[in-house]
Amino acid sequence: MSLGNCLFNARKKSGLSQEEVAGKLGVSRQTISKWETDETLPDIRQAKKLAVLYHLSLDELIDFDAEVDEIRNVIANTSEETQQKVDWTKLWAEKYPVLASYPETVNVDTYACELKKLLTRLKAEYGYNDMDALLVLKDILGHVWNTSGDGAH
Repeated sequence: MSLGNCLFNARKKSGLSQEEVAGKLGVSRQTISKWETDETLPDIRQAKKLAVLYHLSLDELIDFDAEVDEIRNVIANTSEETQQKVDWTKLWAEKYPVLASYPETVNVDTYACELKKLLTRLKAEYGYNDMDALLVLKDILGHVWNTSGDGAH
């Protein structure tokens, strides 16, 4: 995503118009428009002021993605009760069909036994509760996936 798109999305998320932002920064509305269309770039001082205005760090402003921010907010604001009602496998299977079909072809019990051993080790060695051990194991699998270097992904 371009810096202009990040600026546009952050401004929209903040509920401010170009005129309002321009007034707060002491620049013209056209300047804000040029920043948001990547015609020109704000200098570092103006970028910092924008970050403060939008309640973001400078790094967050540069990488601002409204969709990611919305997902982050939904996760943070979803109650434990609601999370328990969601069939996450079914939901993710809409995007990744293998999640619905693998139980028919994979001997789940074999893998489950090995994974239970790993979870038990994590809990015993580090004092994790069940959920924390599961999250750590998930993160380790993600790390292996991202660093495998065998072209599998």
